[in-house]
Amino acid sequence: MSVTVATTGPDTPPVAPKNPSRFARWSPGNGKFGDIVLRVIAGLVMFYIFLPIFVIVLMSFNKPSGKFNYTWQGFTLENWANPFKYPGLTKAMQMSLTVAGLSTAIALVLGTLLAVALVRQRFAGSKAVETFLVVPLTAPEVVMGASLLILFLDLGWAAGFTTIVIAHVAFQISFIAMTVRARVRGFDWTLEDASMDLGANPTRTFFKVTLPLIVPGIIAAGMLSFALSLDDFIITYFVSGSTVTYPLYVNAASKAAVPPQIDVLATAILVISLIMLALGTLYRRKRDI
Repeated sequence: MSVTVATTGPDTPPVAPKNPSRFARWSPGNGKFGDIVLRVIAGLVMFYIFLPIFVIVLMSFNKPSGKFNYTWQGFTLENWANPFKYPGLTKAMQMSLTVAGLSTAIALVLGTLLAVALVRQRFAGSKAVETFLVVPLTAPEVVMGASLLILFLDLGWAAGFTTIVIAHVAFQISFIAMTVRARVRGFDWTLEDASMDLGANPTRTFFKVTLPLIVPGIIAAGMLSFALSLDDFIITYFVSGSTVTYPLYVNAASKAAVPPQIDVLATAILVISLIMLALGTLYRRKRDI
């Protein structure tokens, strides 16, 4: 079989082959049909992800006729006018926010220092630390919750607020360290050298040079870990004792009554989270300008 090569001048546009292959002709990325298919699939995936959130927001405006806010009965603003109608639900939400705030603050300090140490320093056992850092991310929560419960029982600690905070810090550190480490890896360490050459000690260099540059990663890690702590149910269930958090309250209430205030508080948390995300995005864009 002979092959003919067409010669063209420098200003002659390339000529497309007369008989393109069937695969190239019908490839999803080569035409409007492929673009439409990809957009439809992406739309269906987004609809599947956000449908439960839309339902929660919608049911927060529902006026149920019974104890269970499961079916739409009518629109009302009474639920939002009195979101703290049930003291037990309010107390559980306050407990979840307290646990999430305290555990996130502790895990942020430990996780950030761990991330900086893993990227900047080379020490014996660093690879082992990186490996064990992934264990809380991959291990089933029921395994981690049961192991922590056994540990607390062996130590003679009563399950309650303290054990919940310790358990949350245990899995938050991994998320924070992994997130901050991704930010630290792109850090220009010559800036630290320049700072110390100008007379700054290592402590001042860290707080004046290193820390401000990795703050976006720390903020993102803090928001992620706070949401994970607020949402956690399985690990908290094992180590909570008589302490009731928001997820535990919702689980127990689903057997007796589901008031619309549950959806109201959940929607409020969602709105606050979106506002914080938007503020964080604006802050990062302002720094990049």
